[in-house]
Amino acid sequence: MSTLAAAAPVADLLRRQRTYWATGATRSLDFRLDQLRALRAAIVKYQAEIIDAAKHDLGRPEFEGYIEVAVIGELDYAIKHLRRWAKPRRAALALSQRPGSAWVQPEPLGVALIIGPWNYPFQLIISPLMGAIAAGNCAILKPSELAPATSAVLARLIAETFDPAYIALVEGGVDTAQALLAEKFDHILFTGGERVGKIVMQAAAQHLTPVTLELGGKSPCIVDVDVNVEIAARRIVWGKFLNAGQTCIAPDYLLVDERVKADLVTALKQRMADCYGENPANSPDFSRVVNERQFDRLVGLLSQGNIVVGGDHNRSDRYIAPTLIDGVSWDAPVMQEEIFGPILPILTYRSLDEAIASLSQRPKPLALYVFSRDRQVQTQVLDRTTAGSVCINDVILQVAVWDLPFGGVGSSGMGRYHGQYSFDTFSNLKSVFKKPFWLDMDWRYPPYESKIKLFQKMMGLS
Repeated sequence: MSTLAAAAPVADLLRRQRTYWATGATRSLDFRLDQLRALRAAIVKYQAEIIDAAKHDLGRPEFEGYIEVAVIGELDYAIKHLRRWAKPRRAALALSQRPGSAWVQPEPLGVALIIGPWNYPFQLIISPLMGAIAAGNCAILKPSELAPATSAVLARLIAETFDPAYIALVEGGVDTAQALLAEKFDHILFTGGERVGKIVMQAAAQHLTPVTLELGGKSPCIVDVDVNVEIAARRIVWGKFLNAGQTCIAPDYLLVDERVKADLVTALKQRMADCYGENPANSPDFSRVVNERQFDRLVGLLSQGNIVVGGDHNRSDRYIAPTLIDGVSWDAPVMQEEIFGPILPILTYRSLDEAIASLSQRPKPLALYVFSRDRQVQTQVLDRTTAGSVCINDVILQVAVWDLPFGGVGSSGMGRYHGQYSFDTFSNLKSVFKKPFWLDMDWRYPPYESKIKLFQKMMGLS
């Protein structure tokens, strides 16, 4: 389909949603809660199809498929707290503004566009959608065409659950995305890579549409000498090779104190064998690379450094073994882009200052991990590095703390969502100031003669 051909139905759908939103139906909290509960029921109903689709698209084991369905935990959190989030939030007044009252009054933005990625193709459409619904918006969803089975399940689920004048899903490739981005929305939330994120932001700028960009980057994992090596290895192996490394907040590379490197590598190798066996290609618990283009890119990275374990691959099955690479320099190609696959480079440092200096020279990551028992080390990393999120002595799990905002910084993204942060992202936090008539002081009105000293005193300038 050409971009021109895709534009007509997209424009018509957007007009229908704007007409529906103008009725005010989405503003009712009871309506929003009903829609969130309907979405929950639909996820429960479709859970087997969601898991099957994840297996088809990404070779996911059933257990990892349930990570997609686990978005229901955030949905329950939103249902529980929505009425509190939607209440006016009182603001303090300076003495000079009294008598009066001030508050922040959340209100819906209008029609939102949510563009999802292929790596968690169900979860990363539904999670922002619940924020858009909770805030009282209409929404158009565009799932990734690179996860076609999940896209098809999402299309059926959304069509069965919602009136398309309220929530609609549009399937398609680049032409469809371009047609959507040519329209004016009230907010766009995009999850994907930096290159496409720039395209989304550029398109949004034509309409002055605010954007939330969830991108990615090279999330470092620092391993200090004062660490439980076996537990650190267990957690790192799980987080890195979950979904075959195709997780935006997966540890991208290890930055290890050279004194603990040998022990850590031994523990990592043992843990990889424990999880996936001597031949991970036969493991029922290891996912596959999404497509041949990504496979070819990743195989190209295997020629660098020294492969400690892994490195095997099979293009017909889109299989790349869980791989550790040693002897990698900071300027190696594998260190120039987000890996987004089951390849884990190992770099070392002699001092924490050296490690932090190395990180400060690179783009700010979506996540940063540090393994250490030493609170001083933890504090130094927190105080002297920047990342969208930090997790201490574990990986990935910070994303499921619904009271924490999720998002990037710098080239890893902008904006935050999850929990109340999703509600606020899809809301206009309208400032309101109210004054009574019963007292009207004369200090601010002309003529100003003899009032300057009074004004200076009120402002604390004298």
